[in-house]
Amino acid sequence: MKNGLAAIVPLMNVDRSNPKPLHEQIYESYRSAIVSHQLRAGQRVSSSRGLAAELRISRTPILNSYSQLLAEGYFESRKGAGTFISRSLPEQMTVCSPRSAGATSPSTAPRKVSSNVDLLPPAMGKPWVRGRGAFSVSQLAFDHFPLQVWSSLMTRHCRNVRVSALHCVDPMGSEPLREAIATYLRTARAVRCEARQIMMVNGSQQALEISARALLDPGDQVWIEDPGYRMARYVFMMARCRLVPVPVDEEGLVVAAGVKRARHARAAFVTPSHQFPLGVTMSASRRLQLLQWAQTSGSWIIEDDYDSEYRYASRPVASLQGLDIDCRVIYIGTFSKVLFPSMRLGYMVIPSDLVGRFAAVRHAIDLGAPEAYQAALTDFITEGHFARHLRRMRLLYGTRRNALVESLRHELGSTLEVVGGEAGMHLAVLLANGFRDEVIAEQAVVQKLWLWPLSPSYLGESARQGFILGFGGTPAKEMAPAVRRLGGALRAR
Repeated sequence: MKNGLAAIVPLMNVDRSNPKPLHEQIYESYRSAIVSHQLRAGQRVSSSRGLAAELRISRTPILNSYSQLLAEGYFESRKGAGTFISRSLPEQMTVCSPRSAGATSPSTAPRKVSSNVDLLPPAMGKPWVRGRGAFSVSQLAFDHFPLQVWSSLMTRHCRNVRVSALHCVDPMGSEPLREAIATYLRTARAVRCEARQIMMVNGSQQALEISARALLDPGDQVWIEDPGYRMARYVFMMARCRLVPVPVDEEGLVVAAGVKRARHARAAFVTPSHQFPLGVTMSASRRLQLLQWAQTSGSWIIEDDYDSEYRYASRPVASLQGLDIDCRVIYIGTFSKVLFPSMRLGYMVIPSDLVGRFAAVRHAIDLGAPEAYQAALTDFITEGHFARHLRRMRLLYGTRRNALVESLRHELGSTLEVVGGEAGMHLAVLLANGFRDEVIAEQAVVQKLWLWPLSPSYLGESARQGFILGFGGTPAKEMAPAVRRLGGALRAR
């Protein structure tokens, strides 16, 4: 046994009608699985008795094949433990590695793949995206999450599993959870909704994917905030939509500019409560302009209520969807930032007449979210843990935000401009002329600073240089030293 795993019988065909002896068939099946890396070094091999029972043959041909594999060095025997794939085999073996992307042999057809993927960056991204430490945008205060409470709720539902929960789940999500979310949204976010309009999804990215498939056709124009959320941009690019960058100022999306550039765009994607990445809040007049445009042009608004729960200078701002009287807004929220990202649970509020359409898309690409997490989250909300956690984290993140702003002004006040620090778990800083944010971010990784460059968030030509600085995962007492290291990185550019 290795790593606590019992031996698994590899997929092999033993054909008694084949003139080749059974021991050779077994030998070749094992050797092929090892060379193709289906079986890995150190993995335990099934016992001869177990494999004989599995294949319904005698042990003799199995013992003969095992003897040959041991002799050739594919297997190794450990006294008292069993037989294993040899650990002396090279880690990298030939699996499937064409000489180049277009390499073919006379007998091999071209390797045709979707050109859509060419529009996307590498999945792993730049080093600052993966980093954990000062200024990482994706890092939360995980050590303040009520893990004992969550573990208790998960244990409760894992020990008392309903038989129905083992079957396919509702693509719309758990009804009790949707009821709890509807109550929360109506109360805290002024969203107009009923539980039947809510669909549980695997985070905001899947919500965008479903929205694009349900509402848009290839060639449709979509307004995108500029600068804006790049992951949303990629979804619409994969849907073959035409992206229309619309500038953002201190009042949010400049609706007049969008109308001038593409009056009849099919949809607009916005983050009105806490714009990503600049952090500004869309003003009331801009919200009403946007809704009027959608109504007169027959367009859709996809509202990502990003970081709406955390505001430090005022109460949370009501949703854009709550102002919509023409059912033109698809509202998206997620638990990734308020609880933890690996939960992979988010939600959408869909106009009543589109619920069936969205459900059909969801059912075609994904049958539903995990039942256990939904059940635990339902209790987490209805028993009051969610509201208490939000209150605690709002105070904690407010303290960390204040420490960051104060340190930036004290250490780098003349070097950069702070924008959008009134909400969320990040703020943006704009650099003076002469700085290149991506170059500095690459160099700062060595100092354990995870500076997200601002310029790649722009789709148009007038990209500003700066950084998106996360403060959720950095304690207040560590903020000043981190800012001093940031100053050093700027001076060493």
